[in-house]
Amino acid sequence: MLSEDDVRAYQRDGLIVVPEVLGPETLAEVRKVVAELVAASSSTTVHTDVYDLEPGHTAESPRVRRIKAPHKVHKLFDDIVRSAPVIDILTKLIGPGLRLHGSKLNMKSAHFGSPVEWHQDWAFYPHTNDDILAIGVLLDDTDLINGPMLVTPCTHTGEVWNHHGEDGRFAGLIDPDVVKDEIGRAIPCMGKAGSMSFHHVRALHGSALNTSDRPRNLLLYEVAASDAWPLAGVKDFDEFNSRLLTGDPVTVPRMTAVPVRMPLPPPARQGSIYETQSAAKKSYFGRAA
Repeated sequence: MLSEDDVRAYQRDGLIVVPEVLGPETLAEVRKVVAELVAASSSTTVHTDVYDLEPGHTAESPRVRRIKAPHKVHKLFDDIVRSAPVIDILTKLIGPGLRLHGSKLNMKSAHFGSPVEWHQDWAFYPHTNDDILAIGVLLDDTDLINGPMLVTPCTHTGEVWNHHGEDGRFAGLIDPDVVKDEIGRAIPCMGKAGSMSFHHVRALHGSALNTSDRPRNLLLYEVAASDAWPLAGVKDFDEFNSRLLTGDPVTVPRMTAVPVRMPLPPPARQGSIYETQSAAKKSYFGRAA
């Protein structure tokens, strides 16, 4: 599924899009599960361990902007990241030892889906090496009008920008004036439903409000080389190893000379990236009323 040219493109740009990795049957099953989860969100009016809610969410009109850790919520999401086609791609991009760092399902409903400000994933979870990437599974046909993820090529080999606010706390976003030129070079991750993007952990990216009449749901997985250890530490070694996708447990982290900024002190508003970024005084993307 992945050619040598694709691998070279990822190494050069820090980004590739692989068309239609998921088949129609799996997509239909995923959409059914997502619809059931959204419907079930009517039982709460506050963020939970499963749901991050859109502003304006009510029991009568449920609005969900994120399903947290979907691989823990439903077996289907765990099966997808462990499927043979995905493992084949990951092995060619990262190597034979793979660990799932985490997952999330960002949901951009028609007309109001929340934006995500410009950031690097690396700022949130630095490791001992940066053989780490994020998979973006397009659950809907995605084009320029329904809020695609935007990624700036070649930023994965450059600096780690400051993601802290004026109060000195981690804010989860970069001052857009600082990365104005890089934003101008960003390209959209578009394709048919079932396609997958793969972007490096240090690549600059963000996404705009969905103002279209179509949804744009994006299932995200963060995957690391098994010998990349989080600098914040490992609280539960058994749980850490339960997330191995391939390979054996590793007790000798691989150390490389990579730039690091720790996400400390923690943000004033802790939670999902939406909550963290909401404290910022400056933003790039428009927001829903």
